Amino acid sequence: MQDGQLLDFIKSRRSTRRFTSEDVSDDMLNTIMEAGRWAPSGNNNQPWRFCVVRDAELRGKIAQYTKFGAVIKNAPVLICTMIHTPSMYNDTKDHQAVGACLENMLLMIHGLGLGAVWLGEILKNAKEVRETIGLPEELELMAVVALGHPDGGTSKPTRKEMDELVVGRF
Repeated sequence: MQDGQLLDFIKSRRSTRRFTSEDVSDDMLNTIMEAGRWAPSGNNNQPWRFCVVRDAELRGKIAQYTKFGAVIKNAPVLICTMIHTPSMYNDTKDHQAVGACLENMLLMIHGLGLGAVWLGEILKNAKEVRETIGLPEELELMAVVALGHPDGGTSKPTRKEMDELVVGRF
């Protein structure tokens, strides 16, 4: 990539909350999860696990556990991203690794011309979501990524100025 292209690409990614009914292919989903799989992790433990939910009835059940249920019902696909607790060696480091995995997937989704939103508010009901899907206790929900083909525009986010974020340069 040329100078600035990657940064411009990162800046152009948006959270998408409205989707068309067009399906997302298995090839695209596999590419998205492959991008997540290549995220860095401490000791290369790769603590993330994925559960793909396409079934509309199951998405409806999951939707009841968040105030953003309409987004979940509207998205043709969810990637429930979990942390595999037996694989963990450091709570902070492993949770950071899952965050890197999620960002890789969001960037790949954007690169494929799809839209997505990382839903975290649903974590207040993580246990109920896991039980609804029927996954074992060793998997802890970290996020639900709702994705599909975007339907309509997205808002342009703002960012704090760099001088508000940099606390020192030594």
